[in-house]
Amino acid sequence: MGPPKKRQMLAAGALWAALWLPPLRGLLEHDMTLHMLAQLPLLIGIGYALAAALRSSEPRSLVEADWLGIPGLLAVVFATSFWMLPRMLDRALAEPLFDLAKFLSLPLFAGVPLALSWRRMPPLGRAFIWANFIPKLGAIGGLYLGAPIRLCAYYRLDQQAAAGRALVITATTLGALWFLAAFFGWPPRQAVGRAPPCRRWHRGA
Repeated sequence: MGPPKKRQMLAAGALWAALWLPPLRGLLEHDMTLHMLAQLPLLIGIGYALAAALRSSEPRSLVEADWLGIPGLLAVVFATSFWMLPRMLDRALAEPLFDLAKFLSLPLFAGVPLALSWRRMPPLGRAFIWANFIPKLGAIGGLYLGAPIRLCAYYRLDQQAAAGRALVITATTLGALWFLAAFFGWPPRQAVGRAPPCRRWHRGA
């Protein structure tokens, strides 16, 4: 394992420890929006970084078992859906065992398979995943935004509404970016087949 990969793994471990320790942890978990849209994605990102660093040493048997990336991405869907439920957020804040499960399962069962399985899935399958994930994110945001009662015992009603608005905005932004990427290319593609202008060199110039 080369130095860049070692540094990537050390950085991922340092971020995991920072998220676990009280100063940053208390800041993120005090607010429902930061809990859902900062802490949870960062935990997934840690697993993604670890898998990217270890991709070259992935066992062949695991590659063959992850047919078209479907098993791995199903794990991603289940893990992320589980921790977006209001009851699970409450239990992660109230029960140390569930808290530990959150800090382990999101990197291992969401971030790692996302990094390894996404590249194996065909473009049509990726589009299907996006087409289901974005509306689900918006629906959860609408539920938080429109609920007349507190769905999470540890967060106030105004925090719940703010988290709902943030989820709806995130879903709308992701949907717009996906539309641009699908129909126009992202980043914009360069003109194909157009040769760069040639400079004429004259003898004696």
